[in-house]
This record gives sequence, structure tokens and C-alpha cells, in this order.
Amino acid sequence: MKTILILGGGVGGIVTANELSSSIGGEHNIVLIEKNKEHTFAPSYLWLMNGYRNKKQICVPLKSLLKKNIEVVNANVSEIVPDEHKVKAGEKEYHYDFLVIALGADLAPEKIQGWDHSIHTFYTMEGAVKLHETLKNTSGGKVALVISSMPYKCPGAPQEGAMLVEDFLKSKGIRDKVEISLFTPEPQPLPVAGPELGNAVKSILDQKEIRFHPSMFLESVDTKSKQLFFNGKEPFEYDLLIVIPPHQSPDVIRKSDLTNANGWIDVNPQTLETKHENVFAIGDVASIPLPGRWIHDKPLLLPKAGVFTHLQAVVVAKNIIRKIKGEKGDEKFCADGYCMLEAGEDLAGFAFGDFFGEPHPQVQLKQIGKKWHIGKVLFEKLWLSPVGFKKTFYKNLLQIGGKLIGIPVKL
Repeated sequence: MKTILILGGGVGGIVTANELSSSIGGEHNIVLIEKNKEHTFAPSYLWLMNGYRNKKQICVPLKSLLKKNIEVVNANVSEIVPDEHKVKAGEKEYHYDFLVIALGADLAPEKIQGWDHSIHTFYTMEGAVKLHETLKNTSGGKVALVISSMPYKCPGAPQEGAMLVEDFLKSKGIRDKVEISLFTPEPQPLPVAGPELGNAVKSILDQKEIRFHPSMFLESVDTKSKQLFFNGKEPFEYDLLIVIPPHQSPDVIRKSDLTNANGWIDVNPQTLETKHENVFAIGDVASIPLPGRWIHDKPLLLPKAGVFTHLQAVVVAKNIIRKIKGEKGDEKFCADGYCMLEAGEDLAGFAFGDFFGEPHPQVQLKQIGKKWHIGKVLFEKLWLSPVGFKKTFYKNLLQIGGKLIGIPVKL
């Protein structure tokens, strides 16, 4: 009997555990370690920000999303020792035959010079709730959304956030009293998805009169004078500041011997295996350079996004199953990704394509419409529904809808 240890109860951990359970549950030990007993659906933080959701609607017990023959340990992972095939969590040590690291990425706002709690973010549940209250009381002025550094989770979220803020203020009847600006160190919107998608998103931002400022590197914030300072350029004054904070790997990862010079875990792009045999890293914590893609003299990385985490989890689970059976673990990760990009007014676009495409990612944006927004709502319902009939129902509904409009939805 083998023990498969999964660290993290987000998208990657849940999908890996359930895929393993479907094939080898009961025959082998599947142990998932996660510090939180509740699972929150992070893509809905934007709807929380706009008041379309409340916290209860996007939080469910973690165990409700997992099959019953999966052992769940609620503890904080404090040490990973691959050479000894062990992990420390809580007060215990856990030994494994296979290890899947799906601990995600942590936010590090303290890395921003001048950071204090007057600065908003929608990248946490608490931040989204706080921002909603501020937006309700906003009467006008300059709204600045700032991507502080790269890489960051969900490449479309900053643009979605800007458009949903615009939509909310428009619904309040004060859009003409507000100037909205989006600042990023990137040369275009979503460079990880290629120039075609970036140009399409830039066009939408222009139509909504959201000012896009590329190649802006945030140096510091002065919250007393309400000024932003970017790479030697003229200061920008704001009335409301929303920031996508710097990201870093969890502390336990940074203290291990797993990381590269940038603090992430290098993996085989096809199998997601690390430099240690039978140790895999998936999702936000993994570092996968995009072929031939560079930005500011640094390799551009595969986006830290749930769709890729999901697909990676399936690949890893299949390869672990094959290895246990004495077969070759040769299932390969294919970076065909998709995203429903919210644009406000219950409208969304659908981006789909090959992120490993050369000479750049081949990703297109389908025409904005209500059907993509409905698709995103259905996906939220699918993800948060308990294991069983409801989940199967929503999954079938999404896949049938995808076939009808010619989009291969992989779930």
C-alpha cells in the first residue's frame, strides 16, 4: 500500500485527491493536508467586491468537495524534507511514497514601500469585502488599480477588476465623476496570452474609458499625500488605491531546498515532477517558463491560474496511478487554457488558446456576451457543489453548452 501525500486544499489539491480516489481509493492511502477547514472560491472575490455575492455564497466545507476515502488533515505544513520522504505538519510527521505540492502563492503587500491598511485589494476575501464598503461610499475622484510586480495570480483579474469597478460606479450614477486608471509593469494587457488577446482587452478598456498605463514599475506609495511613484516618472495622485500585491511562495517552500533563485519550484513542464523523484509541484507554486517568451530580460512564466492548476492535477494523478501500477508515468501537461473575462453589465468574454504556442501564445477572445457570464456562474456552481449529483449535473451542463458553441471545456 502506497501513501500519496497532497499539500494544499485549493484547486490543485482537491482535483489531485479526487482523481486519485476515483482510480485507487481504498487500495492506497490518499492524505490531503490543508490548514483551513473551509474552502473559498477565489474567482468570486470580484463579485464579492461588487456586492453580487456574500461570503457565505462562496465558502463551503473543504470535506464536502472531497470523496470520502480521502484522509483530510487540518494542519499547517511546517517542513518538507524530500530526501527523507517526510513532511511535518502540526505536531506530526507524515511519510510518503508520492508527494504533490499544491500550496499556492502567498501575498506579500509588506514588500511595497509605504504600504498601509488604507490601500485596498480584491485578491483576498477580506480585502474584497472591505473594498465593497469603500466603493459604496465613493462619490468621485481618481481610482488607481496597480499591478505591483510580476508574477501574479490570474492574469485577467486586474482588467476584470477595473471593468467591474467601472460598472459598479456607473450603476451608482457617478461614472462621470470618476477617473479610472490601470497601471502595470507589463508592456500590454495579459502578455502571457499573446498580443492578439492583449490588443482585444486594451480595446475594451478604451471603450470603457479606463486609462491603461503600461511599463509602470511601482517604486513606492505615499498614503498621506495619496501619491504613487513609478520608475522615475511624474507622481500620480489618487483618491482610491487598489493594488495587486507582490506574490511569493509560502514560507515552508522558501525554507526548503525545492526553490529556484526566484523562490518558486522548477518542474518538468510536461510531467510537473520536481528535481526529486516522485515529488510534484502544481499550480501557483510551480515555475514553468513559456517557450521563447521574455519580458524585461526575464522569462515569462505560465500564468498562475486555476485552469492550469486543474489540468496539471489531472496529469499528476494519472502519472502517479501509472507508476503505482508499474507503468511509465508519461501523461503530459498541455497548456490549452481558457478564461471567462468579466466586463460588467453581466457580460463576459471568453479567452481560449494554446499558452505554449510559438512564437507566442495563441489565445483569442471570443465576442463579449451574456452566455460567457452565465458560463462563469455555472462554473462557480459546479466548483462549490458537493461531490455527487449536483456536481455531475453542473459538469454535464457546462460540457454540453461548450459543445454547442464549439468550445472544448475540460473539467
